[in-house]
Amino acid sequence: MFTSIIILQLIIVLALIFIGARIGGIGLGVTGMVGVFILVFCFGMQPGKLPIDVMLIIVSVITAAAALQAAGGLDYLVGVAGRFLRRHPDHITYYGPLVCWLFCIVAGTAHTCYSLLPIIAEIAKNNKVRPERPLSVSVIAASLGITGSPVSAATAAIISTDLLGGRGIELKDILIVCIPASIISIIVAAFVQNKIGKELEEDPVYQRRLAEGLVNTQTTEETRMSPERERLAKRSVVAFLFGVALVVLFGSVPSLRPSFELADGTLKQVTMSETIEIVMMSVAALILLVGKADVKEAANGSVFSAGMNAMVSIFGIAWMGDTYFSGHLEFFSQHISDIVTQMPMLFAVALFFMSIMLFSQAATVRTLYPLGVALGINPMLLIAMFPACNGYFFLPNYPTEVAALNFDDTGSTRVGRFVINHSFQLSGFITTFISIAIAYLTVVLVY
Repeated sequence: MFTSIIILQLIIVLALIFIGARIGGIGLGVTGMVGVFILVFCFGMQPGKLPIDVMLIIVSVITAAAALQAAGGLDYLVGVAGRFLRRHPDHITYYGPLVCWLFCIVAGTAHTCYSLLPIIAEIAKNNKVRPERPLSVSVIAASLGITGSPVSAATAAIISTDLLGGRGIELKDILIVCIPASIISIIVAAFVQNKIGKELEEDPVYQRRLAEGLVNTQTTEETRMSPERERLAKRSVVAFLFGVALVVLFGSVPSLRPSFELADGTLKQVTMSETIEIVMMSVAALILLVGKADVKEAANGSVFSAGMNAMVSIFGIAWMGDTYFSGHLEFFSQHISDIVTQMPMLFAVALFFMSIMLFSQAATVRTLYPLGVALGINPMLLIAMFPACNGYFFLPNYPTEVAALNFDDTGSTRVGRFVINHSFQLSGFITTFISIAIAYLTVVLVY
């Protein structure tokens, strides 16, 4: 009877995740809250831990990124990246994804790639390179950047005190393990992707679209900022990068974070979550000052909107997941702890499939990592499995994938008849497998 109730609750949780994913936007968060309501008020379960730190980190980082966008800093960075890519058109399949990855590493969100994807598509098309090749890897690389960014919500979730942060894991461990793994996996995926598909001029779909006048053969002229606008944009970029550098410094050298004596005489150090929140909100204020950004424009920009959607999603989904798993930890420990202990990497499979449904690395971390910690999986192995949280490429309906499909007017980037046979699938699986393998090897050799 007890097992039947657990299975019924799991079906309800998965069904609400599926419905929320279909609704999109804040739908994932509100349906997750429906799940919390059902588990608490209908089944009498104790509410799990609220993902407060992750939500506040999203607010602080997105506020800084939104201020950067309003000050013209993102446009300036896109212009610099665009000029670099146009100077190296023959290597667009390699440089395009790496630039998208770097943007995400710095900003902590994959949505920064929207401005780069049309540039990558145009450079590839003008140089007779099949746009599917660089675009497919670029979209995956942007998501992969989240699992290595010092300011992403997913990274912050992992190093929070109630997860791996309370078990001796610091930001530097994430960076040491995940960044080299990401770079190597992106290069491997780009190498393989360069061999996939017909050359552009031999592609019948491209030839048909070209004949029908559906392919834009004009080269987009690079837009230039006014000198004053560019000067302010540069200042905002420097301010934002200064904030990211401070986060990395405080995360890599924990002793630099202040400690305070409590009433009982014990020392309490400022956590990494608190550090990110303090630094990035302060940086947002600095950007508004030195970049003379419009506060209303920052709040109404696409970066702020996407970030708030993510916060609402994590609010509901992560709370529902924590409520369910924490309420049945004893059951899961009894039934699957032996399997996970003998084959811990199976947990990566669970992360992969959960991320397909949740469409968020941070939500996946907050939902499943508490279970991994409770089952006694080595914290360093959990870091090596971090890239498995990028599985939402499996279905081609994530906004970055949809954007890439729309930007490629040659038709080379496409979704097949069976939906899952789409252009991003191969790059996604290559980067996932390779990055986890390299991360695991790094853990074995370095730790």
